[in-house]
Amino acid sequence: MVSPTIDLLKGEIPLEQDSVFLADDALTGLVLVDIINGFCTVGAGNLAPRQPNSQISGMIKESERLARLFCEKKWPIMAFLDSHHPNKAEEPYPPHCIAGTDESNLVPALRWIENEPNVTIRRKDCFDGYLGSTEADGSNVFVDWVKKNQIKSLLVVGICTDICVLDFVCSTLSARNLGFLTPLQDVVVYSRACATFDIPLHVARDTKGALAHPQEFMHHVGLYMAKERGAKIASEVSFDAPKITARA
Repeated sequence: MVSPTIDLLKGEIPLEQDSVFLADDALTGLVLVDIINGFCTVGAGNLAPRQPNSQISGMIKESERLARLFCEKKWPIMAFLDSHHPNKAEEPYPPHCIAGTDESNLVPALRWIENEPNVTIRRKDCFDGYLGSTEADGSNVFVDWVKKNQIKSLLVVGICTDICVLDFVCSTLSARNLGFLTPLQDVVVYSRACATFDIPLHVARDTKGALAHPQEFMHHVGLYMAKERGAKIASEVSFDAPKITARA
């Protein structure tokens, strides 16, 4: 059942989404954001779902589908994995995805990509994968990956739509606008392969320090804000040529 609040939200800030076709000559890279146990696997940690969640399971399924297609085509993939030091807090959240634990590892459906030659894994200790790609010498693993592969279009999927996905998209678009990511042109966020977590208001009120975070509401807001920054939002992604209907 859809909440009347969600209907009101979508009425006030409607989000137009596109069907995106990825051509073989498009030089597209896939970015997987934090599709790890600590955010996706039931009971895997402080920020993991407490029960099966259809939005999260749908995100994993679509992300795996895309990853397999990209690997078949040998197109570049970068996977960000949230990995925190035990004594380094990330406010306002409790300890999560501690480096060296299974929380910070890819979900079982995606573990296979670790052995694929076209995949770059980047562990990060902050929300933003762009900033989390910065090395001690000032170089940036993500920037270098874009330039090395001459990526013109990015397809972004993962969790959470309104936090780590959005932060990465905003930084990437700003860097593109400043000319730091040549030849990158387009950043596409695939809505069906993104998800966020769910903390209803009544739960937040009974949990010290918790903030209400209604899933469908914040998912929509995250996508809308990404589009406000200049991202393209896709409801469908295909690799087949669009069909052209012949006129009589």
